[in-house]
Amino acid sequence: MKTLIADDDESSRRLLQNILSPYGECVLTESSSKAVELFKHSYEQRQPFQLVCLDIMMPDIDGQAALAMMRDFEKDHNVSQNDKTIIIMITALNSMQTVVSSFEDGGCNAYLTKPITRRSLINKIKKYGLID
Repeated sequence: MKTLIADDDESSRRLLQNILSPYGECVLTESSSKAVELFKHSYEQRQPFQLVCLDIMMPDIDGQAALAMMRDFEKDHNVSQNDKTIIIMITALNSMQTVVSSFEDGGCNAYLTKPITRRSLINKIKKYGLID
């Protein structure tokens, strides 16, 4: 499983990497704009990420805007519904408005609130068939 982890907090990036690295390659970035760039590049190289873990509160572009850019890219490149990257939004905020806008407006697959636990993340990933 090829995973993109985008979070401006280094400890959060490392935690996600520690949980996910046994399942495959993890690419880390602290910037939403870099995450979008890496996301697009992976498709252009025909090696798309299967999973993106994207923090909502980022310093350059907020995670919801980055999510919209990723989904727009997939739409513009006719990526089928079954082939779209699984995107999990991660945040310290436990706001129902944030959750609703991430799902309905942005098209994320799942939502996790910090602090992330191994169990919660693995259960989400299993739900989408990325691991057994």
